Amino acid sequence: MTVQGHKIALPKEQLTQGLALAALLILTGLAIAGPSGLLAWGENLQLLDQRHAQIAALTEERDTLKNRVELMDPNNADPDLAGEEIRRNLNFVHPDEVVLTLPDAGE
Repeated sequence: MTVQGHKIALPKEQLTQGLALAALLILTGLAIAGPSGLLAWGENLQLLDQRHAQIAALTEERDTLKNRVELMDPNNADPDLAGEEIRRNLNFVHPDEVVLTLPDAGE
C-alpha cells in the first residue's frame, strides 16, 4: 500500500520490525556489557595475569619444598638440614652451643 509514493507499513510489519530492532539492541548490549563482552575482556586479562603470577609463586614454593624433601631422604639425609630441623622442631641443643634469639622483622 502506498500514499503519494511512500510505502505505509502495516501494524504487523511494524511489530515485526520493532521486535527485530529490540533483539538487535539486546544482542549489541550483551556484546558490549555482557559476561563475555568487551568490558569483561579487560577484567579477564587482568585476572589471567594475576593467576599467572600466582602459578609462578606456587611453582617456586613447590620446587623449594621438593628440594627440602629430597634433602631429608631417610636413606641419605643432609646432616646440616637434619640438624636444623631437629633444633627448630624439638628445641634440641648441645651443651656447648649458645642460642641467640633475634627479634622478628614484624616486631
